[in-house]
Amino acid sequence: MSEAKKVVLAYSGGLDTSCILVWLIEQGFDVIAYMADVGQEEDFAEAKEKALKLGAKKVFIEDLKKQFVDEYIWPAVRANAIYEDRYLMGTAVARPCIARRQVEIAKQEGAQFVSHGATGKGNDQIRFELTCYALYPGVKIYAPWKIPAFFERFKGRLDLFEYAKKNNIPLPVTPKSPWSMDANLMHISYESGVLEDPKAHAPKSLYQMTTDPVEAPNTPEKLEIEWKDGVPTKVTNLDDGTVKDDSLELFLYLNQVGGKHGVGRIDIVENRYIGMKSRGIYETPAGTILYHAHQDIELFTMDKEVRRLKRDLGIKFSEQVYNGMWYSPECEFTRHCIAKSQEGVEGKVQLSVYKGNVYILGRESPRSLYNQELVSFDVQGDYDPTDANGFIKINALRLQEYARLRSMEAK
Repeated sequence: MSEAKKVVLAYSGGLDTSCILVWLIEQGFDVIAYMADVGQEEDFAEAKEKALKLGAKKVFIEDLKKQFVDEYIWPAVRANAIYEDRYLMGTAVARPCIARRQVEIAKQEGAQFVSHGATGKGNDQIRFELTCYALYPGVKIYAPWKIPAFFERFKGRLDLFEYAKKNNIPLPVTPKSPWSMDANLMHISYESGVLEDPKAHAPKSLYQMTTDPVEAPNTPEKLEIEWKDGVPTKVTNLDDGTVKDDSLELFLYLNQVGGKHGVGRIDIVENRYIGMKSRGIYETPAGTILYHAHQDIELFTMDKEVRRLKRDLGIKFSEQVYNGMWYSPECEFTRHCIAKSQEGVEGKVQLSVYKGNVYILGRESPRSLYNQELVSFDVQGDYDPTDANGFIKINALRLQEYARLRSMEAK
């Protein structure tokens, strides 16, 4: 392979990146195709063969599933990461994982360029490119959908189809869904196409990861999730005795159980970092179960004021990740602080999943701050009720002064 103009292309095997691969060769690049396995359903062997036939000099198929869970999903779970109160960010959490390996391959292969198929309107271009610049400061990014020579030539899918026919690029054998879809083991996202009308209801056929809650089992399924340092370490099905304690297997199992019961569907209009609103539909079954269970064990074991600070950090972390800043100094600092807050977050949470919902049933922990004797109405414990009088009066001073001011202004 020549030393000049090597590019590592984030390749999916679909129409867009297949055309981009051939187009990059036309521009004089030696193309190294890179596919990240983060849990999406894909025929990687077929995609590799296709890339080589199209002219790729090398193809890397990288299994990142375990890494994705341990190094990216778990920090998001610890943070209770959720964007704009609803979105668990399966795509945003995956992008730094994918891009990090792309950069590692570029360095390994002596490539000065990296490329991707993200458009100029979405969030993914930002997430991919900020990760690349952070981890490989001297890299040059070649993003065709932002290069006039490319986007003026290919104004839509019909142009891509014509280019594919001309260059013997195999066309998709199945009709393209009338929406855009991105899948990994954390979630599936759907947007664009028929979903661009925000009042249009999503077709029932859209959902692939979860059962329609109406058609989900009529009997709840009970689970127990064990936690250590804010990370799930074991899940036990209290109904059939199934146990999973490997991180990847645990997450996949929760996807299976949550999906069967219709857990984790949302339909939202969100604010993209680039400044426009977009409508997205997401399925995140395991992430939804863990979000509720972690919140519960955290509240049970964490000091009130620490929890308030950590909640604010969780919001900041969510914005940082959504905006592609995983490898920024501020996000590194935020993750460090959140990890410190989780040192005592351990125990077990029992819950049930039923008809699209997660119901907390109970919890226990050796690090619990819950004092049953102190809180009980039946036992006085080490608490003097008369202390509440002064506490209330001190807090009432501000209210009384505010009332005095209003009464003066009313005269």
